[in-house]
Amino acid sequence: MTAQETTMGRQVIAVFGEALVDDFGSVQVVGGAPFNVARHLAGLGLPALMVTRIGDDANGALVRGEFTRYRMTEAGLQTGAGEATGRVAVEMALDGSHRFEILPHQAYDAIEAQAAAEATAQAQPDVLYFGTLAQRETTSRAALQAVQKAAGALRYLDLNLRDGQYTERTVFDSLSQADLLKVNEDELAQLFDWYSHLCPPLDDMAGLDVRMACAQLMSNFALQGMIVTLGPRGAVYYGADGAMTAVAGTPLPRLVDTVGAGDAFSAVYLLGRSRGWPLDTTLLRANAFAGAVCGLAGAVPADLSFYSDWCERWQAS
Repeated sequence: MTAQETTMGRQVIAVFGEALVDDFGSVQVVGGAPFNVARHLAGLGLPALMVTRIGDDANGALVRGEFTRYRMTEAGLQTGAGEATGRVAVEMALDGSHRFEILPHQAYDAIEAQAAAEATAQAQPDVLYFGTLAQRETTSRAALQAVQKAAGALRYLDLNLRDGQYTERTVFDSLSQADLLKVNEDELAQLFDWYSHLCPPLDDMAGLDVRMACAQLMSNFALQGMIVTLGPRGAVYYGADGAMTAVAGTPLPRLVDTVGAGDAFSAVYLLGRSRGWPLDTTLLRANAFAGAVCGLAGAVPADLSFYSDWCERWQAS
């Protein structure tokens, strides 16, 4: 059986990490990068096991409501009595900008390892998606390790660095456990600073210095491949074999905000891998979908017909 046949047969993605609420005071919006990815996958027709933890509070009810809206299994959803569902306090400044405070000691910091591992083993996923925020405390870090062992799957790391919420050690350990890495330009520059003697400018992603630095990074951590998202400039995939696939950006139909664009990209990349799409097609579709999400108010659509429009478009092409 080929790797593609295995992928096509299983078609389950496990997603580990935070489900939380962005609290604007008068409005609460469900988010969290992993949960955005899981919801997009479900909306696009690919089963996703979301492994996370919420509290038995009002924000937890909002998160659970999204599981229901997207018809997602709750097999990986834990509830901690008396714990606070993850919350990000958002303050709007007079100039329209936002200040975000990611609160400490939330329910997603206390994901219980045994239950998480059991749910993952039962699902038998082909891919395990994870990031760094839910690794900031010991309990959930141990749960991720248990899930990685139980999954026995390809590990997709979306680095998703948040100021003050990670350490270099966490990044190092995450890279050491990953098979595929997805970063943006800022994150790639940080990795070069830490782990490469080459720190080339990123204006030419096809340049020899950039490719050598990426090859060194992949070799250091035994990565199979690395995806770099470039916003309106598109995206590029570097393979451990030295191959490079780049796609240009597409014009945005409209721009409301860029919240969750990277999560949308990851979801469609994982969908394309599961469906056996060619790599260049997958990157183009992921980039276009991410651009469309920039036209939404928030990271996921209010109307789930948003997904059927994309699925029909991809089936027709």
